[in-house]
Amino acid sequence: MSDIIQLLPDSVANQIAAGEVVQRPASAVKELIENAIDAGADKIQLIVKDAGKALIQVIDNGCGMSGTDARMCFERHATSKIKKAEDLFAIRTMGFRGEAMASIAAVAQVELKTRRHEDELGSQIFVDGSEVIKQEPCSTAAGTSVCVKNLFYNIPARRNFLKSNPVEMRHIIDEFQRVALAHPEIFFSLHHDGQEVYHLPASALKQRIVHLFGNNYNQRLVPVEEDTTIINLRGFVGKPEFAKRTRGEQFFFVNNRFIKDPYLNHAVLTAFEEILPEDTYPLYVLFIDIDPAKIDINVHPTKTEIKYQDEKAIYAIIRSAVKRSLGRYNITPSLDFDQENSIGHLITPKPFEEIIAPSIAFNPDFNPFAKTDRELPFEKQQTGSSSYGGGGGSAYSDRGGRTNPIPQNWEKLYEIAKRDEPVQAQLHAEESVSVNEQDIAKSSDKQFFQVHNRFIMSQIKSGFMLIDQQAAHERILYERFLHQLQNHAGVSQQSLFPQSLTLNGADFELLRELMPDIRALGFDIREFGKNTVVVEGIPADLNNVGEHELLEHLLEGFKNNQSILKLDKRDNLARSLARNAATKAGTRLSSEEMNQLTDQLFACQMPNVALNGKPVISTFTLNELLERFEK
Repeated sequence: MSDIIQLLPDSVANQIAAGEVVQRPASAVKELIENAIDAGADKIQLIVKDAGKALIQVIDNGCGMSGTDARMCFERHATSKIKKAEDLFAIRTMGFRGEAMASIAAVAQVELKTRRHEDELGSQIFVDGSEVIKQEPCSTAAGTSVCVKNLFYNIPARRNFLKSNPVEMRHIIDEFQRVALAHPEIFFSLHHDGQEVYHLPASALKQRIVHLFGNNYNQRLVPVEEDTTIINLRGFVGKPEFAKRTRGEQFFFVNNRFIKDPYLNHAVLTAFEEILPEDTYPLYVLFIDIDPAKIDINVHPTKTEIKYQDEKAIYAIIRSAVKRSLGRYNITPSLDFDQENSIGHLITPKPFEEIIAPSIAFNPDFNPFAKTDRELPFEKQQTGSSSYGGGGGSAYSDRGGRTNPIPQNWEKLYEIAKRDEPVQAQLHAEESVSVNEQDIAKSSDKQFFQVHNRFIMSQIKSGFMLIDQQAAHERILYERFLHQLQNHAGVSQQSLFPQSLTLNGADFELLRELMPDIRALGFDIREFGKNTVVVEGIPADLNNVGEHELLEHLLEGFKNNQSILKLDKRDNLARSLARNAATKAGTRLSSEEMNQLTDQLFACQMPNVALNGKPVISTFTLNELLERFEK
């Protein structure tokens, strides 16, 4: 039997490696921008066409390469970052594997132009599927320009697995934001299909966050800074009231490299204990500076996972630093009597000589039980038949001249009170009856009661049932919105004053992707400039909700469901809008509203199951009640 093990050709090996390094256009963007940063560039431009499927171009003003280096960079495991195995534990650069350019060239058509600052001419190389087609001198600006065209053109199966353009563009924006946050001292720009998406001048970290996510983030950030012998921590966390339902705005950087670490994420969340709304996640952009010898970044080809020598100590430092920053900037309630900005510190005491003791004057004959002249009957005031007490107070006088606090004809006052007593009792009885009971009296056959403004209770033959009003309304709206999406039957309520809404780049691309389905629900939205839309109408059933809040929560809920449940797009959209538009627990309902909600619930296809899989209706039999009282 002949030998069956053989070496794979370089083109096949490169395509296998490309499956790990270049999973989608965003992966190529990340690798190319990191190479530009390692080259010492302070100005990086990213140009994308067709969400990276047609063109990805990165232009930088870094150190550039010689002709030989330009040719060698496309070879596997060819790198200038490390020379021996020990260098893996002293890495300060973004890349070190030497696989990125070879992997990209294996699945795309690449054109590279580069020139060193000291050279007069640069080099131009054309690579097609790992094969160098041509290399020649050229005139180009100092630095490097890499054009990646027709990604996965030679692997149709991989290209078919790519998502739609808005989805792929959102992944590109995510990678762009991570690199831009890690290096605020570098100028970045992003153009997509001829339109500028980001223009980020070199600035401080806080300004870079504001430029990326919007001006409203300027008031949401709390600085964090801690220097220890193990790590140096700096960055910002968001205020709890601005927490979102998705984890999208959470960034950890170790030595300026973006990482994903659930363990460190838990450290931040525990620092927000008892001050964070339920099922929400705070914004944080935290940078950890640590000795490279104490970590191992050679764990995964994407380099987003890191192993630490002392994870528990890093966990404790991050938790305490974030918690202290929240307390220092009065995010958490605290009592600090020694604080310099206290009220007592702002009051300047007068000299002792200028202090004047207060003088108190009083009438020793004052009678607190005497009636004033205002409290006398009208006849008494006119005739002046009253005697004044020592304190200027008045009382009723009897024939002996003695004061009498009881007025004359007091029996008439009792008769008036007696006559008005049935009227007052009736009014008091009407006020004591709740709104629900009044509405129940109007209904003929159904009786509903609201328990703690959260549950609807109704009597049935076997006992009674309880309905979760929020879960019931979510089920009703979900099936209604799903029907509207399938039949494009949404009705819009036009706004008197259209509202403009500015989103970050990723949310804007997501909104563009969902625009046809959002309009099918009844939203009247149109694009209005860079990352801005104008909301001219919302679904008619939701006219009691603000446009900004409704649309932002809709996108947040969609992203949250997409990351956790992996739902169909229309199902996800209907579910997200239903949860945000439903009547919340704690809302008082009238009998008519409870009656209508119950009728609509039992008209649903699945009235017993909530959107989260929990029951909507719970029944209690009479036997169960009797057993409780017989114990």
